[in-house]
Amino acid sequence: MRQCLTSPEGGYYTTKNQAKDQFGRKGDFITSPEISQVFGELIGIWLYAEWMAQGKVSKGVELVELGPGRGTLMDDMLRTLSTFRQMRASIDSVYLIETSPSLRETQRLLLCGEAPFETVDIGIRSISKYSGIPITWCEDIRFVPKGATKTPFIVAHEFFDALPIHAFQSVPPRPSNSGTTLQTPTGLIPLSNQSPQSKQNQWRELLVSTAPPPNLVVPHAARNLSDTTPDFQLTLAKASNPTSLLLPNRSERYKTLLHRAGSTIEISPESHSYVAQIAQRIGGAPPNSTTLRSQDSSRPLEHKATPSGAALILDYGPSGTVPISTFRGIRSHKVVSPFFAAGQVDLSADVDFTALAEAALHSSSGVEVHGPVEQGTWLEAMGIRTRAEMLCKGLERDEAGRKRVVGAVERLVERGGGGMGKLYKVMAIVPERGGRRPVGFGGEIGG
Repeated sequence: MRQCLTSPEGGYYTTKNQAKDQFGRKGDFITSPEISQVFGELIGIWLYAEWMAQGKVSKGVELVELGPGRGTLMDDMLRTLSTFRQMRASIDSVYLIETSPSLRETQRLLLCGEAPFETVDIGIRSISKYSGIPITWCEDIRFVPKGATKTPFIVAHEFFDALPIHAFQSVPPRPSNSGTTLQTPTGLIPLSNQSPQSKQNQWRELLVSTAPPPNLVVPHAARNLSDTTPDFQLTLAKASNPTSLLLPNRSERYKTLLHRAGSTIEISPESHSYVAQIAQRIGGAPPNSTTLRSQDSSRPLEHKATPSGAALILDYGPSGTVPISTFRGIRSHKVVSPFFAAGQVDLSADVDFTALAEAALHSSSGVEVHGPVEQGTWLEAMGIRTRAEMLCKGLERDEAGRKRVVGAVERLVERGGGGMGKLYKVMAIVPERGGRRPVGFGGEIGG
């Protein structure tokens, strides 16, 4: 996934000579911020509500977006927040986590106009058209400076679904009389069945192969969707490896599925690492932890005595179950095999929100997790219909314009079938405060 999406040469997002734009109706997919400006406006209002709930800190506020696409979401957020002068004055900087040089340029043109890039120690920087706020582009959130006095507001929209996954399948024990061997660089090694583990189901990793293997495993989401022969296939490993012995055993959630031979699971350790970074920036590192370090020193940062900031994660995936066989390709708004036309097809997998919540809570004792809730529910709670009515009042003589506004809102909140309002979920990570719910998750502004 990492190679196909972000390789400097041939990556789906990082290759400059892509035949077409990935986003929009003429591209491969369309995202919520591209459908309606209201989406980004409501996220901006959510950040403003959290800022007020945390005492209206006067300085040290940072906006961080992971995977900003064209920059549309950040543009709508900054435009909205610029109307709240007191919060606007508290924002010191904006950080965009982006690996694609071509997308960085697209984002700069939208957010900064003609202001040029300049090279800085952690990436590149320009000046926003919104009150001159500096915007810095980094390739990883770990490059964003940390500090006990920082108040980071972090947004990740359709970011985690593109992070690499490991896939595993539960296999039954081999018969005791089987004589299976494993080919290694030093020769054949017999696979013994005498260990206690050999009498139980085991997790085996699903690996990428260039030739159709005899025990081909095709992801459920990609079956019978293309007549074109894929370039690669998934094949079941012949034996356990360090990854299959470690990752599925880090959570109790996978044990039930292990007992069902043939069950498949998907785990994204990189997603867990990102959420750990997010949680520690908001709530501080756990006691005696050296994970949260200053950028130019091996010493741990000063303890964050007062947790502050918030994160909003918006993506698609199940609310509480483990994602199984969801690895897919997206091309021209249709699901295709992820092994077809490597580097020219978007790749994604459902986000395991429960795993993200576990990683956040494990990484910092100073945070709470709320949600996930369905996107339609969250947008309704944030007042999307009221905002749409306000926009329509300004289009009294433009019937087509009013229909576009209403149609876009309905698309974002639609919960029937595979509607975006049901498929997409919203989860919040906020400072620990005794369970007081954020707005959009059952709470009220300032409550």
